[in-house]
Amino acid sequence: MNETTTGTGPRATARTAVSAPPGAVHAPPVPQQPPRLGKVLARAAAVTAALTVAGSVLGLVRDQSIAHLFGAGSDSDAFLISWTVPEMASTLLIEDAMALVLVPAFSQALARRAAGEHPDPVRSLVAATLPRLLVLLGCTTGLLVLGAPVIVDLLAPGLAEPRVAVACTRLTALTVLSFGITGYLSAALRAHRSYLPPATIYVAYNVGIIVTMLVLHSLWGVRAAAAGVAAGSVLMVLAQLPAFVKHLAVRSADGVLLPGAAAPARTARPALLGIGVLAPVVIFTVCRQSQVLIERFLAASLPAGAISHLNYAQKVAQVPMMLSLMICTVTFPVVAKAVADGEGDQARRRVERDLALAGVVVLAGTAVVVAYAPQIIDVLFQRGAFSAADTATTASIMRVYALGLLGQCLVGALGRPFFSAARPTWFPAAAMGAGLLVNAVAGALAVGPWGVYGIAASNALGITVTAGFLLRGLGSRVVSIHVLGVALTLARLSAAAVAACAAGLLLAPLVPGALPSLAAGCLLVPGVFAAAALALRAPEVVGLLDLTKQRFRHVR
Repeated sequence: MNETTTGTGPRATARTAVSAPPGAVHAPPVPQQPPRLGKVLARAAAVTAALTVAGSVLGLVRDQSIAHLFGAGSDSDAFLISWTVPEMASTLLIEDAMALVLVPAFSQALARRAAGEHPDPVRSLVAATLPRLLVLLGCTTGLLVLGAPVIVDLLAPGLAEPRVAVACTRLTALTVLSFGITGYLSAALRAHRSYLPPATIYVAYNVGIIVTMLVLHSLWGVRAAAAGVAAGSVLMVLAQLPAFVKHLAVRSADGVLLPGAAAPARTARPALLGIGVLAPVVIFTVCRQSQVLIERFLAASLPAGAISHLNYAQKVAQVPMMLSLMICTVTFPVVAKAVADGEGDQARRRVERDLALAGVVVLAGTAVVVAYAPQIIDVLFQRGAFSAADTATTASIMRVYALGLLGQCLVGALGRPFFSAARPTWFPAAAMGAGLLVNAVAGALAVGPWGVYGIAASNALGITVTAGFLLRGLGSRVVSIHVLGVALTLARLSAAAVAACAAGLLLAPLVPGALPSLAAGCLLVPGVFAAAALALRAPEVVGLLDLTKQRFRHVR
């Protein structure tokens, strides 16, 4: 989610398409369509980037508030166990599974609407899916609320404060319903190329958590944080509902917008929403999020505060990964359409470009995270109940987590094109299962001798194994990307990140004070990264700099 990189990516893609090799079969339309599409994607990327950064900043403020109010002890551990429910739900219902299934479904319905099909395919799709989804989500939420004691026992046997964790879990379980609605609305709006409302959801979510926690913490203690999670999830729905209703409306003969009655469900249920497509997506997503379950299960037997240290380290370390995946979130509908239209070469170029751009963002961010981990944690968290010892432990864990950031980025980026064809594919779930097995076995072996560091290292190892399988498998199954070319590009960028990280590690102790040192590092590390990438002829950095020069000349 880096503004400079993502804003220019779509235009660079359009230019790449123009200069494609002679074998490219879609050269004639390029002068007309891609520039317009590039402008749309560039604007969407810029807006999404800005709001995603705002949401990430508020997420850090949220974590700072939790650390300040509750520190890193038994209360915060209890809350974080309850937070496992919304973390799993958000991945399943907002970020991955819901989007991977519904964006292609709504894209297909929109194409049929544009062709003049009646009754309106979009409204029929909503009528066929949304009521059933609400019933399923409502029942699941009720079961989670009733089964909160069992959930806590399964997630963290031996937890110091199980009663607090149970109370918090009953509150956070309410997010299953609201997150499901949020994900449904987000998928529908992105298919309509409406990116602004979905980009605001994490801003609304974190505002709800922060405000509720600050108002109620003196009365409810750490339960106020759990109540804030529930309140924030409702705000996510409200942030998107007006736009969804607007796009769902139909026009009567005199041009007046009317709600209208939806067609019977049986007239529009698309085959791609069957269990054969849903099951692989759901299992892939659940396996991916299960890394957190393994982490907290293993850490529950460690001294109080271990779960909190792991959580803070992971949340901060994952910011570069989240920023990088914004690129793929914006372009996923484009890839899905290209695959559906049989435009394999266009899909290949888009995926290769996305992987390289995401690699630039995540590896530059990784260099900053590793070089300045103590300063980052000091600036963000060291106040109130969060001590200097907590800072040192969290920073050390964060450096270990950072080893898996490229793998996390690739898994998120590669999962989308695998599911863009809207047909059953079990390969991503199998690859994620293999990585999860590596994570679990390595974690069980490493937690004894190395504690929280062994847990973090096994997390990085497992996700990297999955990324390797997905990268190798995509080229032969869905989109024929040049695997070796992508791997070489990522290798060059990784070497540049190592050089930038080394420069940061050398400079960091020379600048006194955490904040001045971090500020200097945020200038130094990206600069060294760009210089090293240019020296290594990493194509994405070269292309981005050339494009920047062209735009400056145009402004003059």
